[in-house]
Amino acid sequence: TESVILAGLPQRPSAYSPLTGRTDADGEPLWKLRSKGVLRRMLEDELITQPEYDEVLANFETIEFTAGRSDIQAPHFVFYVQDQLEEMFGEDLVERGGLKVTTTLDLELQEQAQQIVAEEIEKVEDLNITNGSAMVVDPETGEILSMVGSRDYFNSDIGGQFNVAVDGFRQPGSSLKPITYLTMIEQGFMPATMIADTPTQFATSDADEQPYEPKNYDGNFRGPVSIRNSLGSSLNIPAVKALATVGVETFLRQAYSMGLTSLEPTPENMKRFGLAVTLGGAEVTLQDSVVAYSSFANGGRKVEPVSILKVEDVDGRTLFEHRDVEGPRVMSEEGAFLINHILSDNNARLIAFGANSLLNLGRPVAVKTGTTNDQRDNWTIGWSQEVVVGAWVGNNDNSPMTRVASGITGASPIWRRIMLAALDSGYGAPEWTIPDGVEQVELDAISGYPAHDGFPSKIDYAVKGTVPSLPDPIHAKTKLCRGEDKLANEARIAVGDYDEREFIVLTEEDPVSQDGKNRWQEGIDAWVQGQDDSRYKVPTEYCGDNEDISVDLRQPENEKKYDNTDIEIEVIAGSGAGIEKIEIFANGDLKETVNSRQYKGKINLP
Repeated sequence: TESVILAGLPQRPSAYSPLTGRTDADGEPLWKLRSKGVLRRMLEDELITQPEYDEVLANFETIEFTAGRSDIQAPHFVFYVQDQLEEMFGEDLVERGGLKVTTTLDLELQEQAQQIVAEEIEKVEDLNITNGSAMVVDPETGEILSMVGSRDYFNSDIGGQFNVAVDGFRQPGSSLKPITYLTMIEQGFMPATMIADTPTQFATSDADEQPYEPKNYDGNFRGPVSIRNSLGSSLNIPAVKALATVGVETFLRQAYSMGLTSLEPTPENMKRFGLAVTLGGAEVTLQDSVVAYSSFANGGRKVEPVSILKVEDVDGRTLFEHRDVEGPRVMSEEGAFLINHILSDNNARLIAFGANSLLNLGRPVAVKTGTTNDQRDNWTIGWSQEVVVGAWVGNNDNSPMTRVASGITGASPIWRRIMLAALDSGYGAPEWTIPDGVEQVELDAISGYPAHDGFPSKIDYAVKGTVPSLPDPIHAKTKLCRGEDKLANEARIAVGDYDEREFIVLTEEDPVSQDGKNRWQEGIDAWVQGQDDSRYKVPTEYCGDNEDISVDLRQPENEKKYDNTDIEIEVIAGSGAGIEKIEIFANGDLKETVNSRQYKGKINLP
């Protein structure tokens, strides 16, 4: 839907207040300069006399400017467009009037969104939430369909003329996590990949600083969880582990390529941002976030925000006309699909949000919330293949809200109502398109390895070629001595004297350790000690006589004739106490000695 603005555009009554900080080079507020310019043109056009002009100018500092509410529809969007027009054609041409500007705004949806923001903020004012903002974008083109910069442009008590959507750099909380997990998937991990959600300390670059120790929103730890459930339920510890695995610079490059301009991996940002950036320890705008997440919705291409489709002068000549240009690919189709599928999977949200949260629309709509630890910012961003909606609530003065529960009671009601309004307006939510490079696979429910041993399994999607091969080192049957809770040594295994029992083995390397200390494994071990589930208590001692020795002579084969005298020899030995060396004799002569439990090579035998 297109709307038309006929210029001259309305003057901003006091849009350039100290809140926005817009001044000229000499520090003079721009709204004053513009008002004086209008006054001068009124004199030139003989709309006022010279004495009237002189009188107004002499008393200019004491004049109170009133906002003509009824004259401006979608004021934040109007003045956003005016700024762009002035950059394109200069301030004089724009303010002279007569331009016909065709914009991207869906005015009906805009009016609904503005009303929704105002109504929902009114409901939560007792939580010290005074302002809200929302944006709606077409993810294929980047066209801005709705822009609500504040709950009320004309409310000076909340700084309503400040456009939070465009100019408000706020901390996004967990709404950045999809980019972290995207980088993991692009590096070959799967939605079913297991991460240990256990208490974990992360070493910092400064040896004098205490290790970073994030907490989940509810303070609980869940042991082995998949990437799917970690992202869907917004668990913090797995997200920080994911970022540590892929690296902060890789994450920033990905975020910047999608359009989050404040996350450019500059040397300054690399010094400034650490592992907490995945939990929202940065500042972004709502517009950048909505436009960046359009890349997920459209299958991996970057889009630029578009607000002006056409500009004509007073004589009808076309001064500018927008042409759609396909943006660069910033993620694989496979990666985009898997993130979309995870964030529209209501089952993946069960841990944090339950089955019937405001995020569940019953359609293929992906959504992610974000709340800062200090309760100053609360976000919800969600999308289908045809529309992206983002919402923010908080306070312009950055004061904390009283309470916001995991993104559900703040921005989420606004997001849900605007998204439903958009869907009712004809913007669709078709099923996600499955790329050719993605396959559906049956996997072990705990480890994410291929299903095996009759253990519970699940069906999930994965990029072709990324499913790990068996044996499963995480969820497996372990060989124990018969009737004992001890490991069977290789000698007993060789003769079949053992029982098998199910165990879950959690091991992780610490990629950010700087002193050789594996803090990730320490956290896992401490968590395991507190579990009642015996499957986590893997025995470490061997049973039986440590002198028992097993020898598996795999080559040469028994009773086989060899024509060549250089014979392939392969031997594997084992014992409870380990193997110090292997000696190989033939016809009484020592042929080889290796200080290992395994030998493989060729020996000349007549």
